[in-house]
Order: sequence, then C-alpha cells, then structure tokens
Amino acid sequence: MATVQLTEDTFDEVAQGEGIVLIDFWASWCGPCMRFGPVYEQVSERHPDITFGKVDTEDQPALSARFDVRSIPTIMAVRDGVIVYAEPGALPEKSLENIIEQVRALDMDEIRQKLGQS
Repeated sequence: MATVQLTEDTFDEVAQGEGIVLIDFWASWCGPCMRFGPVYEQVSERHPDITFGKVDTEDQPALSARFDVRSIPTIMAVRDGVIVYAEPGALPEKSLENIIEQVRALDMDEIRQKLGQS
C-alpha cells in the first residue's frame, strides 16, 4: 500500500479507526525526512494491512501543534485509535520493522485498561 497524505480533515477518520496506522511527520526542507521517506515507502509495501500516513508539517501546522511535534521526522504509531508510540528521528529500516512488530504484539485490552478506557 502506498502512503496516504493526512490533513486536518482526514487525520481523525484515519487514525481513530481499527487497526494500525503509522504516521510520518515530515517537511520537504528536512534532510533526514527526505532520506527516511524511501525507507518508509519501502516498508509500507511489505505491510498492506497497515495504513502508512504522512503529515507535511509545513502544510499542516495545526496537526504538528496538536501532537506537539517539535522535531522532524517524528514517527507515530496508532493502534485501534490509541497512540502507542511517538518519537522523533529518522529510523533505519530494521528499527521501523521492529516498531511494527512491537505494535502488532500489544495487548490492546491491557492498554485500554491502563488508560481507563475499558
């Protein structure tokens, strides 16, 4: 699956659904973002069951502010509408795959219980 561009209008609909959504907060002037982009695209091709979204921080400053994105790239993982990971930094392919593995392995009932969302 190719990556999808997320905007203020589409973000909640995509991120609050069932399943896993990975989000790359990036900008065209950011060197590390541009180097990470192809890695993100390549990994997205191997995981068609995951939605891979991209937020252009220049075009969508309100989303950056909403999630307090202070450094880019920032990768966020959302599972079943719950943010389970958010960290700045371009990742090597192996690290991104590891995050996906960990997100898949989460016990979401336990997570919701800890968050008081049972």
